[in-house]
Amino acid sequence: MPLIPEEPQIHESAQGPRATSATGRTASTPRPVPGPRTAAMPRPGRPGPGPARPAPPAQRPHPTSGRPQAVPPENRSSPQLQLIPASADGALVAADEAVDLLLDSGRAPGDILVLTTGEQHPWATHELSFGEAAYWAQHEAGDDVFFAGAAAADRLKSRPVVIVAVNGAVDAAAAQALSTAKRSAGALLIVCGDPQPVNAVFGGGA
Repeated sequence: MPLIPEEPQIHESAQGPRATSATGRTASTPRPVPGPRTAAMPRPGRPGPGPARPAPPAQRPHPTSGRPQAVPPENRSSPQLQLIPASADGALVAADEAVDLLLDSGRAPGDILVLTTGEQHPWATHELSFGEAAYWAQHEAGDDVFFAGAAAADRLKSRPVVIVAVNGAVDAAAAQALSTAKRSAGALLIVCGDPQPVNAVFGGGA
């Protein structure tokens, strides 16, 4: 079914504290802009295992993605569906921004699951370097945002919010991942990807 545009429901918070320069004037301290969590960045809520990781960069270019779009659920048991238009290369950035906005709105980190249909999210790649046992233990703990490849979707527990970054071709495997993600999302499913093939998946009864 076609997707109906929807205004974003979450607004970024106000700028952070101001610092006083040596001349006595107050200068605005740059507020880090939410961005992709690279392997060197800590996960939201608590630091991950391994060596200390440097702070994220202060700023980064903002992707040119359109307004989030949504379609109403097919029935009362279906999650709300939202689409954030993004290219395959920009899908991870869009997904990370969606995570940041959800956290800023008060959503608990443990409510959020992020799936990638192409390459693994850098956070997942980094955490898997410490071993699968430690990686999946974090999923079982369920107290933080968890990132995983769509191929592992059947092993994942349902969460209130599932975000899918379509960072690869929308092939049969990706379509299956979208269908699985829809079943795994308790309240909200956010898909970051090319609207046309994503619409085709859900329009086909996914």
